[in-house]
Amino acid sequence: MNSVLETSRLLLREMNQADYPSIAAIVQEEKTMYAYEGPFSDAETQAWLEKNRVRYKMDGFGLWAVILRETGLMIGMAGLSWQSIDQTQVLEIGYLFNKHYWGMGFATEAAKACKEYAFTVLDAKEVYSIIRDTNIASMNVAIRSGMLVRSRFIKQYRGVLMPHLVFSAKRLNT
Repeated sequence: MNSVLETSRLLLREMNQADYPSIAAIVQEEKTMYAYEGPFSDAETQAWLEKNRVRYKMDGFGLWAVILRETGLMIGMAGLSWQSIDQTQVLEIGYLFNKHYWGMGFATEAAKACKEYAFTVLDAKEVYSIIRDTNIASMNVAIRSGMLVRSRFIKQYRGVLMPHLVFSAKRLNT
């Protein structure tokens, strides 16, 4: 499959059904999914995949499979999606990686590529990352990607009220 984005170490491409085992290894892992109040079931994992495939058709983007160039393995997901903050639609950079690839700079590398794609290809004026206030690692990725905290809000997910921070980066020369 053709890549949507490329970096020195990564290829980002649309996910497909064959990626299900790699996706499940991420979203069904307790430690990885603590910010989501626990791992996904098989049905939730399939719904996650389908939701992104629908986004590709509807929006032209979504979370993409992150492939390690060196091995060809899918090590995570990163990309863009429309999200709601206080009933305002914003373009979010999201990222979620297999825990075996944490701490190696892959999330930051992918997030920076997604930001550049949003600014240059989609002509976005601003991009966001919405991060649960307990997810320090994701906050650090947002900061290293050039984002600043802009606001806070409470999001309800899986019946739990979760404080979130809203990070964003604005395109220069808008």
